[in-house]
Amino acid sequence: MKIIWSPLAISRVTEIAEYILMDNPVAAEKWIDEIFNRVMQLKTYPKSGRMVPELEIEEIRELIYGNYRIIYRIIEKAIVVLTVRHGRQILPEQDLK
Repeated sequence: MKIIWSPLAISRVTEIAEYILMDNPVAAEKWIDEIFNRVMQLKTYPKSGRMVPELEIEEIRELIYGNYRIIYRIIEKAIVVLTVRHGRQILPEQDLK
C-alpha cells in the first residue's frame, strides 16, 4: 500500500514537533520518527487502527500514538493520512476532507 500524507497532516506534525522542540529538541526528533514509523506499519496492516468513534465509518480509522490520534482513510491501494490531533482536541469535520 502507498502512504499519502495530506498537507494538513504534514502541517499538524510540523506544528506539534515545533512545540515539543521548544522544550526538548531530542524528544521532538524522536516524536517525528515514531509518528512516521507508526504510519509505515499501515502498509502491511491498513486496518490495524480502530474506526474513528465520532464517525464509525469503516474506511476512516485512527492510530493512537501517545496522546495523539493519527487519522487516516483507506482508499483502494493507498492510505491517506488526513490529520494528527491531540487526543483531547475535538476532531473538526473539515480535517477529514
